[in-house]
Amino acid sequence: MEESKDRPDDEKPLHILVVDDDERLRKLLKRYLCENGFRISSAESAKEARDMLKFLQPDAIVLDVCMPGEDGVELTYALREEGKDLPIILLTARGEPEDRIAGLEAGADDYLGKPFEPKELLLRLKAQLRRLKPPSPTDNLRVVKLGELEFDPVRGLLSGKEGIIHLTGGEIALLTVLARRPNEILSREDIAQNTGVEEIGERAVDVQVTRLRRRIENDPKQPRFLHTVRGRGYVLKPGY
Repeated sequence: MEESKDRPDDEKPLHILVVDDDERLRKLLKRYLCENGFRISSAESAKEARDMLKFLQPDAIVLDVCMPGEDGVELTYALREEGKDLPIILLTARGEPEDRIAGLEAGADDYLGKPFEPKELLLRLKAQLRRLKPPSPTDNLRVVKLGELEFDPVRGLLSGKEGIIHLTGGEIALLTVLARRPNEILSREDIAQNTGVEEIGERAVDVQVTRLRRRIENDPKQPRFLHTVRGRGYVLKPGY
């Protein structure tokens, strides 16, 4: 188990958990991300990461897919099932679209193929963490009603009678984009560009839509609010 010390900045550094069985890569990422203002903890396996998450609350996880024992996709799925909604970026030498889609279906927010430049990971991390920050109040975004649910685009919160419904960073980004333009058909390309998954492909949008429907629809196979418009894209139709 490795953990860096807090930097003496005015603001507490954002905390990133790096999980990879490659010690050289862990040390490289730890040094690079620390130099760029982050606080870093690292683990060499999914088991060690699980143990650390019992007492750590990182702001994001950078997670290798190919690890002995429980792999990164399996751990991602398990963390989402446990209700952990922090950004997760998967790292892998597998570059096939099917592998990337599998990661997204498990609940990952982004996917970076190896080998990669540390700066690219830094930019992707910053992009995911920016999505957790609420839009400016001057955006004049209104709360959207989805039956018994309400989505507040300013705070990025989906709530119902039983309280807050936890969404992943990707789900928040998607619902915010749709809520900004209710009753307007948005193409997959538009959605991909505005949610940061354009490099993965428009298929990633379909995956995120499927996951979001499970959160907001009583029957995801017969959606009432988030509709597919064949050949054109998707549209969010708020209502009671």
